Amino acid sequence: MNIPGRDKPFIVIGENVHTTRVLSRKGKLIGTNADGIEGIRFRDEENRRRFLPIPDDVKKTQDYEEGRVKHLKVAVSQAMDGSADALDYIARQIQRQVRAGTDFLDLNVDEISIRIEEQQQAMRWLVDAVHPMSELPLSIDSSKSEILRAGLEACANHTLRPLLNSASLERPEVLDLAREFNAKVVVSAAGESGMPSDVEERMGNATRIVEAAQKRDLALADLYIDPLVFPISVDGRYGEHVFASVRQLRDRFGDEVHITGGFSNVSFGLPCRHLINDVFLLLAVEAGADSAIMDPTTTALSDVFQMDRSTRPYQLAEDMLLGKDEYCANFIGAFRKGELNT
Repeated sequence: MNIPGRDKPFIVIGENVHTTRVLSRKGKLIGTNADGIEGIRFRDEENRRRFLPIPDDVKKTQDYEEGRVKHLKVAVSQAMDGSADALDYIARQIQRQVRAGTDFLDLNVDEISIRIEEQQQAMRWLVDAVHPMSELPLSIDSSKSEILRAGLEACANHTLRPLLNSASLERPEVLDLAREFNAKVVVSAAGESGMPSDVEERMGNATRIVEAAQKRDLALADLYIDPLVFPISVDGRYGEHVFASVRQLRDRFGDEVHITGGFSNVSFGLPCRHLINDVFLLLAVEAGADSAIMDPTTTALSDVFQMDRSTRPYQLAEDMLLGKDEYCANFIGAFRKGELNT
């Protein structure tokens, strides 16, 4: 994606085609049809009203009982069984991301089943289903190497190189998959047995996984380093940990490597998540990031880079993300007073 006023393209890894994604049962997109059947409302490309029923087995899950529906899980499961409505629902999600400027379509089916064979089948099916819907390259995303391989095998006849999400010191075998299938790859700063606690650990882990990639003849330009983003509500230092890591990674590996991350994780558990995410994204890019794993349909990047930094909402969010607002107290207090309306 090209952003006005910036020389270097910003690479968006669109995270929306995930079976983990949820809709609120109280939201406008969940309702009942004329027969009283509960389902997911959507409009297709011709702006026609469509309806995707929520199956009974989903209604027995804890997510459903707590007011959430994993809408992509419903859609993929029903589309695999031949539902034209479900396939059109998936197509609609793809089209929205394409129009928003996504560079990679990130596919994840881990929640489709607890059985590895069914997960692999779903990944193969989804890659084949999405391919005619868009010319964009795919990002194959999973916590299991076996599912990554299944996705890569399904991508074998595609023209554009896929992206693997992701490799780490805990699973370096993903780097072998990247080399075998000529894929680009996200490499994270996770350690062999846990998450990094500070900048030093992030840098140490990231450096080791990049070096492991280079030993396999993977080019720096094909690597997307993820320094790992954690909720600022848990520890006020987490924002600066990422910004400092991004700066140091850029200094260490130069302009050729890409730096990305699931930046929306930073706002988990807090109000006004869009504001926090936008400010964090802006600060991360200024530190040296040139990519994000994000939902491009909810964030207009051109607007993010033209934010008015003099506003109180921006300043409160920035202070919180830079560790200047202990326990996020000022930000939460301003929210309760209605001062964060943007």
